[in-house]
Amino acid sequence: MTAPTAEAPLPLDESKVFKPVNIALLTVSDTRTVADDTSGDILAARITAAGHKIIVRAIERDDSSRLVARLHNWIDDETIDCVISTGGTGLTGRDITPEALDKVKSKDIPGFGELFRILSFDSIGTSTIQSRACAVLARGTYIFALPGSNGAVKDGWDKILVHQLDNRHKPCNFVELMPRLREQ
Repeated sequence: MTAPTAEAPLPLDESKVFKPVNIALLTVSDTRTVADDTSGDILAARITAAGHKIIVRAIERDDSSRLVARLHNWIDDETIDCVISTGGTGLTGRDITPEALDKVKSKDIPGFGELFRILSFDSIGTSTIQSRACAVLARGTYIFALPGSNGAVKDGWDKILVHQLDNRHKPCNFVELMPRLREQ
């Protein structure tokens, strides 16, 4: 058997029925509006094309207290399984998404950022070192933070999330863990 690649991932278990994931989509930006949120639009289109449900979509400024409050509200919303954000993961003073996630998290998912940077290297080379893409688990809700560029959201969705948010993905995926995420 050959190793899976982003273009040829492991096969799906076709005997399982697809389970849509309820997703909150967040753009973190001081400059984007509904009219020009291209990275959010790209994610929204890919999420719905994959069969998932966007429960809510919002734009939040790069303001830590506002971002943390919004995340707490979404984490506590039982209709939301997962939050995917775009933006605020760079190195500038206004980029605070990873720090906001630190304030709400129960557990880190370090492999997400590591894998994102490995895959992103194919697209942007060593510039991937500037990405702080990350993921956490917060009281039973997954939160994935992608950079704000169109290319980054395509890489993050097409090469990682589309597979890991599909309950049919083998040998394992994030969806099959959802019923057990709140265990004590």
